[in-house]
Amino acid sequence: MFIKTIKKTYQVLSEGHPTKVMDMSFALQSLMSEYIVKNKDSFKPGMINIPPEIDDKVDYLKLKTMGVNIDKLTDEQYSYIHGYEEGT
Repeated sequence: MFIKTIKKTYQVLSEGHPTKVMDMSFALQSLMSEYIVKNKDSFKPGMINIPPEIDDKVDYLKLKTMGVNIDKLTDEQYSYIHGYEEGT
């Protein structure tokens, strides 16, 4: 089984020190393992995209451990970030 994520925050942080990136990788692996076990009957063979809720949770927790406080996104901001209808 393969897990895929495309996330700007993750890509930017992956340029940093390896230990600062590894914790995010382990967090994603752990949360995705739980997600896969809970939803195993709904998957077809192939790639499984990381749900935005899990990806966002890891991002939020990483920033929190770094002392960075962020505001909660509005629904419009969330849709813009996670959608492909606008921008490019």
